[in-house]
Amino acid sequence: MNTDKIIPLALRTIELETNAISGLKLFINAGFVQAVKAVANSKGRLIVSGIGKSAIIAQKIVATLNSTGTPSVFMHAADAIHGDLGMIQTDDVVMVISKSGNSPEIKVLAPLVKNFGNTLIGMVGNTESFLAGNCDIVLNTTVEQEACPINLAPTSSTTAQMVMGDALAVCLMELKEFNSSDFAKYHPGGALGKKLYLRVEEMAAQNAKPKVLPTATIKEVIIEMTAKRLGAAVVVNEKENIVGIITDGDLRRMLEKTNSFEKLHASDIMSSHPKTIDADLLAVYAMEEMRRHDVSQLVVTNNGVYAGIIHLHDLVKEGII
Repeated sequence: MNTDKIIPLALRTIELETNAISGLKLFINAGFVQAVKAVANSKGRLIVSGIGKSAIIAQKIVATLNSTGTPSVFMHAADAIHGDLGMIQTDDVVMVISKSGNSPEIKVLAPLVKNFGNTLIGMVGNTESFLAGNCDIVLNTTVEQEACPINLAPTSSTTAQMVMGDALAVCLMELKEFNSSDFAKYHPGGALGKKLYLRVEEMAAQNAKPKVLPTATIKEVIIEMTAKRLGAAVVVNEKENIVGIITDGDLRRMLEKTNSFEKLHASDIMSSHPKTIDADLLAVYAMEEMRRHDVSQLVVTNNGVYAGIIHLHDLVKEGII
């Protein structure tokens, strides 16, 4: 193969698939609205089926729907007609995905679903097909040309199916008023989950709680900072109210300005009004606050009382950054 053709072929593929996606705009019509409403108003689940490459797309759509609040189940079209039809319950909506709409398995499956009395949505790339003529609602995913050089391998068509599925999922999210808190329930694992549920107080609880009184000597400040290993000590009064903070930087600036610090106290070198964050907030907000104020730690407060420190390193450790 002439390697000079690689980039033009890749660009051609992207252009053809982009055109396929753009063409879907013409098919966001009354049928699409019907499909969204049918799924949103269903008391059951959405059963999504297909065969071949369409079956793989069906699995991805099911995963997206489940993670965004629409209970869905994948059913392979070939397995469906050999026993898996038993998974379809009375209140379920069924969506069958097919480019041609004329696969032998689809021709068997569609009438069976209709006989069960379930609403049948056909996501199909041929509106003259058997599936299109035997479903209750048509989602048109017709494409002019596959990106495949011989116009056979499902490429543009499967991209169109994927995007139509995403459009369906997003509309259902809005109708269900699905928000980030709901999303967190279904994504508790990994860095994404931590961004959605991990709170500042949970991270601060893992750290030491360095603190000194305003009257503490500089030696006492250094000992406290060294022992707690957070590069800072919060200055509090007897009621644990925050009056300032001393960081490594404050110590360096003090040494630059004076040759003797025996008579100095914490109140003499502290920075007043340290950057704080409420313990109840999500840790991801701590990251935003650190970036906004260009600091590496925040003082955590609970009802105005000192509750600990959250450091940039904590966010990195948990994968939030």
